[in-house]
Amino acid sequence: MQTKETMQDFVITMLKEQIPAAYTYHNYEHTLYVQGKARELGLHEHLGKRDMDLLNTAALWHDTGYIHTYKGHEEESCVMAKEYLPGYSYSEADIEIICGMIMATKVPQQPHSFLENIIADADLAYLGMIGAAEQSDKLFNELRSINPAFTKEEWNNQQIAFLKAHQFFTAFYRQKKEPVKQVYLAQIKKLMEAGK
Repeated sequence: MQTKETMQDFVITMLKEQIPAAYTYHNYEHTLYVQGKARELGLHEHLGKRDMDLLNTAALWHDTGYIHTYKGHEEESCVMAKEYLPGYSYSEADIEIICGMIMATKVPQQPHSFLENIIADADLAYLGMIGAAEQSDKLFNELRSINPAFTKEEWNNQQIAFLKAHQFFTAFYRQKKEPVKQVYLAQIKKLMEAGK
């Protein structure tokens, strides 16, 4: 019988074996990180057992689409979730909620529910953490593997524009993560001014 525990193992193994090695940011470690952040936020928001389960499942499946495609991976993640989740006793209604959360991680993020707000924030939690630059470098290296002509200067300009436009959706992250994100934005601007 397929259980939630076997589903966790199945997805993480699939990501480890099938996500290209050049994807130094979007890999199984990122999935586990987002799951952890979603769980923390869910507990902070006092979610019930069912909502926590749906949130955890969405976080687990949200980047599985990278196995098949880079652009539009969220839609592909939903295709995969719809294929596999009935085997783990998820109803059609549950899967719709899960796919809504997966799509809420698509940039620019446009969540439409409380659960979608949580996963959107969990997916980009690193922006408001000490060590954001390290995660950013992993993403830059991943993007360089797809487009070797992509420069650090272009990346820093993209990051500045992205960070200026980005917003956290939960009150908790707006309070706790936004100030740290602003420090990170200032650091990138300083690097650009210094010509690095």
